[in-house]
Amino acid sequence: MATIAPSRSVSGVTTPDARWTSVRHLGPHWYAAVMGTAIVGTAGATLPVDVPGLRTACTLLWALSLAMLLTLLTARALHWTHHRDQARAHLLDPAVAPFYGCLSMALLAVGGGAVVVGRDWIGLPAALALDTVLFTAGTLIGLAAAVAIPYLMVARHRIEGATPVWLLPVVAPMVSAALGPLLVPHLPAGQAQETFLIACYAMFGISLLATLVMLPLIFGRLVTHGPLPLALTPTLFLVLGPLGQSTTAANKFADVAPGVLPGPYAHAFAAFAVLYGVPVIGFALLWLALAGALVVRARRRGMGFAMTFWAFTFPVGTCVTGAEGLAQHTGLTAFRWLAAGLYVLLVAAWLVAAGHTLRGLFSGALLAAPGAPRPATARTR
Repeated sequence: MATIAPSRSVSGVTTPDARWTSVRHLGPHWYAAVMGTAIVGTAGATLPVDVPGLRTACTLLWALSLAMLLTLLTARALHWTHHRDQARAHLLDPAVAPFYGCLSMALLAVGGGAVVVGRDWIGLPAALALDTVLFTAGTLIGLAAAVAIPYLMVARHRIEGATPVWLLPVVAPMVSAALGPLLVPHLPAGQAQETFLIACYAMFGISLLATLVMLPLIFGRLVTHGPLPLALTPTLFLVLGPLGQSTTAANKFADVAPGVLPGPYAHAFAAFAVLYGVPVIGFALLWLALAGALVVRARRRGMGFAMTFWAFTFPVGTCVTGAEGLAQHTGLTAFRWLAAGLYVLLVAAWLVAAGHTLRGLFSGALLAAPGAPRPATARTR
């Protein structure tokens, strides 16, 4: 292992630390791998079909996502400590800065997975403690990113065109809204539970309204300027994130509202879960078909692997959990099959992304200094 030495100073200007070069170009987009791995575990554990051994496999994937998170947090701390010039450059780069929303969602995804499946191995008290810490940190970071990144986009960034990456900082509060209800039953009854659930609903609104502002910009860019650059084409799947996650959140509200909120509001949440979730999942399927067609087009034109491939995982996973919730609240077999079909797609996407990422790590290609425009953070045309 390389030894740590202080950065050198030449004429009063601090130069980048020559050691720890492996983390110099480790951007916040790497948290997408943690998110994508965690969602495979949590979505599979609540799948409305009985598959022998599936829950054990899902728990193993959650444990892997926890290990990935701890490793990445350490590596990113080294990045900020020894390569602050590059870290600041990332914040001022409009193609990279939105990925700071992934840090929030990675913390939230692993924390939620602890309660859903991790408790099988570490016990419920430890799972709740871990989720409380990660949920609190993830929510605070997500709310900060939802304000700070749009501020930088307005005040400091020079934007060439809208991309789905813009959704990353504003969708983070929706992940908090969807996973917060897992903690509601473990809070003191009365004001604590009601306040927490209403706060989650407020974050639902924050993210949903911000998403509704950005989606027309993204679709307008596609229509007026044509398809995204090849390396960015997988990010079209990011649009599925707020759609599937908001459907999941609406269903989770309906699950915990009885006994927490007054009767009329609890019944309203149950109705809202279906009346909101069904059309939104319908639009998600429409977008999935459109994005899938554009990905096939890009692949035929030579699109190779980039870290943007992880966009195929977490957003699709949120659609799986959204369909699972609708299957529970409608009792329709169609939603059970939809959830199962989307989960098969999710697993296939994870295997592809994970396999290429491991290969790129072992070869050193993914952590090398960019020469041409970076695959994962290339600017739009």
